[in-house]
Amino acid sequence: MDKFRMIFQFLQSNQESFLNGLCGILALASAQMYSAFEFNCPCLPGYNVLYGLGVMSVPPLVLFLLGFVLNNNVSVLAEECRRPEGLRAKEPGVLRYMFCSMAQRALIAPLIWLSVTLLDGKCFTCAFSESLEPRRLGLNLSGALPAQPQLRRLLASVPCPDIFPQQSALSREGAVRYLRCLSQALGWCFILMMTFLAFLVRAMRPCFTQVAFLKTKYWSHYIDIERKLFEEMCTEHAKSFAKICIQQFFEGFQNEMVRGYSRCQMPKFHDFETGEEQEKLFGITDSRNMNKLLRNWHRCKPPLNVNTGVKDDAQQNGDVNPVPNKCPPPRRENIVFYSKV
Repeated sequence: MDKFRMIFQFLQSNQESFLNGLCGILALASAQMYSAFEFNCPCLPGYNVLYGLGVMSVPPLVLFLLGFVLNNNVSVLAEECRRPEGLRAKEPGVLRYMFCSMAQRALIAPLIWLSVTLLDGKCFTCAFSESLEPRRLGLNLSGALPAQPQLRRLLASVPCPDIFPQQSALSREGAVRYLRCLSQALGWCFILMMTFLAFLVRAMRPCFTQVAFLKTKYWSHYIDIERKLFEEMCTEHAKSFAKICIQQFFEGFQNEMVRGYSRCQMPKFHDFETGEEQEKLFGITDSRNMNKLLRNWHRCKPPLNVNTGVKDDAQQNGDVNPVPNKCPPPRRENIVFYSKV
């Protein structure tokens, strides 16, 4: 259990590296899922498009949502969007930065799925086999080709070599190669476009909005760290609260035993441990006050100013530029000892 706890604490302290590694694992998993996926085109008119486009769009959407689900910052973003302003105003730039950072990580696995799908060409061939024109293949045998319904059924059976008629004027091998060539061309263009777009975002953003970028990045980190520290403080308070409650329960049971056996002298608990736990409670010793504290934390978070007390005193005194309080100079005290000897 200690090893698992150490691993969990390491992942919490290196959350950004952990999320990047998780996105990489999702990307590899998406490629492995596609290689293990058994693709069976229905080869029926009207169904090929639905099946091919469904395979190309539904799994990326699932992987995109899964990337958001596995990201812990989603709850932080939702809480920050839904909370009342109170003494702390909301920053739309920080919220946009948090959402964009999560979306960038969540898009890695869907983009790899689309890239692998287009480079493989099976889904594209199944989806667009019906829209293939025989003239693209160099066939001018208009009289040898069947009528429009039969031609549509023939084109729909191009991805399936088992049901494609052998005595057809249309070359199945040529049609498959043509569609796969288009699919691979679109795949490489898609990869090039995504790579160039990522390069532009990474290279050009600091050049124009460096100050705004640093501010949004700082406050997004602050929101995440503040949430973690608040959870740690609540955990420590809950530990102390539970320890004192259990200790009081045992002490009450001990008093009952002493009343029943008056001759027995039961050992008493030490009070210094209770005093240390009382200090960790910060004066919140009942459930009503604790619920009030949690309610106030959600409704009215403290302002982002650690010198609020100094500022308020200065405003009351009419000082425009308040000077922070300085420590008083040390006083020299003389101590005299009297002896009765």
